[in-house]
Amino acid sequence: MSLYVAPINGTHIHYTQSGPKDGPALVFSNSLGTDQRIWDDVVVAFSDRFNVITYDKRGHGLSGIGTVEYNIDLHANDLIGLLDYLGVDNVILCGLSVGGLIAQKVASLVPDRVRAMILCDTAPKLGDADGWNTRIDAIKKDGIEPLGDAIIERWLSPIYRAERPLETAMYRDMLVRTTVDGYVGTCVALRDGDLRDAATKIAVPVLCICGSDDLATPPDVVRAMAGMIPGATFELIDGVGHLPCLETPELLSRLIDRFIKENNLV
Repeated sequence: MSLYVAPINGTHIHYTQSGPKDGPALVFSNSLGTDQRIWDDVVVAFSDRFNVITYDKRGHGLSGIGTVEYNIDLHANDLIGLLDYLGVDNVILCGLSVGGLIAQKVASLVPDRVRAMILCDTAPKLGDADGWNTRIDAIKKDGIEPLGDAIIERWLSPIYRAERPLETAMYRDMLVRTTVDGYVGTCVALRDGDLRDAATKIAVPVLCICGSDDLATPPDVVRAMAGMIPGATFELIDGVGHLPCLETPELLSRLIDRFIKENNLV
């Protein structure tokens, strides 16, 4: 796996690329308050066959923050710009939480470039304005740190937190070290993003996945999304929270691999 940086839409986007560059493209987009490393244990299952691309969305990880107001269109156009930079056309998109919303927006903007989607613990509309405004105000006032424990409880299942305290602490550090501007900007994008109409027009194979213990996007929310998208299928991972790529990467990889094979995507 190699680390790279690309000039995209007035900032720099940090990305990784692994596997054969002439292979089918599989792109992973991560959640709010995380960086591309959350996909590491999933990437290894596909980098023998796929041109696997992960990246830090703006304001996260090693990517730039930029100077413009955030919205889902901006995040989606950052990803489209990265694909343009890499010369990658037809892709399978796997997005988690806000990454899933970004994937849906990319499919809406450039439907001819998306072959299929895996939408993990996400929805076409995430949360409500009051909830996002409360979080935005709190973080602007005191930073992310005071909310760290509460957010981690929504991310990771009780069993994982009890059995893997070191990893839990590490991912909490990933969260609270996210830039305030990047985190708040993406909260604004989530507050204002609504792709419910677009979801009904998706015309590629879609797999929707959710952890049974997800408190951020509960199973009923993700199951409802699957019902909105023509032909979409739904898989529930028992005993897992909002980040199945961290808690059960092998199982998540198997579900993705089965979906790819069933839809003749490789």
